[in-house]
Amino acid sequence: MIDGTAHADQRNALDDAGPGPRSGCPVLPARGPVRPLGLAHATITGGFWGSRQDVNATATLAHCESWMERVGWLANFDRVAEGSTAPDRPGWSFSDSEVYKLIEALCWEAGRSGDAAAETAIKRLTARVARAQDSDGYLNTCFGHDRQPPRYSDMEMGHELYNTGHLLQAATARLRTVGEDDLVKVARRAADHVCRTFGADGVPAICGHPEIEVGLAEFGRALGVDRYVEQARLFLERRGHGTLRDVPLGRGYFQDDLPIRQAGVWRGHAVRALYLTAAAVDVAVDRADDELLTAVQRQWRRSVARRTFITGGMGSRHQDEGFGEDWELPPDRAYCETCAGVASMMVSWRLFLATGDTRYTDLIERTLFNVIATSPSSDGKAFFYANPLHQRVPGPPTDETQVSPRAEAGTRAPWFDVSCCPTNVARTLASLAGYLATTDGDSLQIHQYAPSTIRADLPGGRQVAVRVETDYPTSGSIRVHVTGDAAQPWTLALRVPAWAAGARLVEGGRTRPVEPGMVTVRRAFRAGDVVRLDLPMQPRFTWPDRRIDAVRGCVAVERGPEVLCVESLDLPHPDLLHALEIDPSVPPSGHTDGARVRGRLVAHPDNDWPYAATPTAGDPVDGGGDAGWFEVPLRQYHSWARRGPTGMRIWLPTAHREPATGQKTPAR
Repeated sequence: MIDGTAHADQRNALDDAGPGPRSGCPVLPARGPVRPLGLAHATITGGFWGSRQDVNATATLAHCESWMERVGWLANFDRVAEGSTAPDRPGWSFSDSEVYKLIEALCWEAGRSGDAAAETAIKRLTARVARAQDSDGYLNTCFGHDRQPPRYSDMEMGHELYNTGHLLQAATARLRTVGEDDLVKVARRAADHVCRTFGADGVPAICGHPEIEVGLAEFGRALGVDRYVEQARLFLERRGHGTLRDVPLGRGYFQDDLPIRQAGVWRGHAVRALYLTAAAVDVAVDRADDELLTAVQRQWRRSVARRTFITGGMGSRHQDEGFGEDWELPPDRAYCETCAGVASMMVSWRLFLATGDTRYTDLIERTLFNVIATSPSSDGKAFFYANPLHQRVPGPPTDETQVSPRAEAGTRAPWFDVSCCPTNVARTLASLAGYLATTDGDSLQIHQYAPSTIRADLPGGRQVAVRVETDYPTSGSIRVHVTGDAAQPWTLALRVPAWAAGARLVEGGRTRPVEPGMVTVRRAFRAGDVVRLDLPMQPRFTWPDRRIDAVRGCVAVERGPEVLCVESLDLPHPDLLHALEIDPSVPPSGHTDGARVRGRLVAHPDNDWPYAATPTAGDPVDGGGDAGWFEVPLRQYHSWARRGPTGMRIWLPTAHREPATGQKTPAR
């Protein structure tokens, strides 16, 4: 196949009906039942996500660059360019990737808002990166230069190809917002070097951390260069055959234990597994490989049903930042790395574009509100790396002047020794509008709800435009205002989340109940027409599958897309979070944006042995006529620890046996 021919035709076909190479789409498949609308077609104008985009733009991006300068990660590129490399290079072998993710975030931000400071930063950082590139395209600050290990001498842990993959994703963002420039030229040379070195006639190796695969696939799509997509396919097919050396954590840590087509579930390091899966969807779609796509769908289904936390978080184990076995979902030891949340979104969005199945956009919403939104502080200058569902004791106060050596501390840190999460959050928030909406024939579909303006180019040269007004998730009212007349009918489709039993649609003076999935309205809309979706926002109990041993006998509370939690700061005895139990016979009631439940604190006697022949019930800490019962306030999980160090828990022990017919919520 001649480079780019088929993909250029496919991209041109997409251009005719909507998004093109410069549309600002984070993901732009060659084919699929729906087409994504990117930053050129969708703009978030305020609300929950608009405020977070603003903080990201005005604080987080500069914060990340400042810290990278401070800890020497940016200077690593200068040392390569100057020929002054040494064994004491600052940062881990993958620190280059954080620079590339920052550049990607800046590219999306410049494309989103036209921010001049972001544009200046892109050029400034690109120039420093470009000076460090070798003449043959190789680009790395940890290997291959004076007093450094040779190139590709540590495929297990060296992260050379991983770093290059993030460079390619940054260049893809640039292509899809501006077009070709110096950054894209650097990335082309790097991609060509990878293809020459590791192509079909080259070294049959793989990288210990998947990422080059998704970088090549999306960069190849953006440029119309098919050999990049083919190289991604080669890397995918090589994986799972024991190519990498074994390590104490096993080859599953590297996703090299089992070919991806044979795997039935995600295992090993969560971010590695999910980055690889995102690439597998890209290749499956572009190569019309139904077998590969089916394998990924099978893995998603079981992993979400049995290995995913109620927050959407993924990764049960600290030792390898990895998935546990089925039903191994301990709230207090949950790892749930923020980067795994980002990677989960990457996978689910690609699967939705490939299938049109709203299960995937449901999981994106859950992950956005309960993982992505949880990580950054309100000022955008501190972050959670791990996202446990239970903090037994308050974490230590954060030292805003120091790098945190620990991924899990109970408080947000300004920077980490391994600081992958801040830049991952930054690039996700900057590109978030690219996940709002899609088109399908003469249909406009809206999947995530935020104040926004959306336009779509339908077949036949027709253009439709809407304005979304909502304060979601404070309330469940989503009003879609049509802003232009249409001579012919077209379809507006809105996602009704899986949790939203009892949702109602109001249009044309009529109100009707709607079921979870996509609800559609088709007519020749006139400017000023309004379609309103009302989602039920009363708090609800959510019961765990009884096979999840760690939370048997507990219940959680959700409100809309948000998981709620108790913070010890809100208890009459903050040191007795462990003694809280709630009465599930009394439904949760609404309270500001959270909820209240009926609970009490129960004291148990201290014994020499923590086990007994009979159950012990304990006594209420505060007795009296109501036996110590009081209203326990719950807050959004994404806001926990914003008031300072605190204990926290999502899963609440119940004081009585669970009702025979408890309310259940689908895993997604």
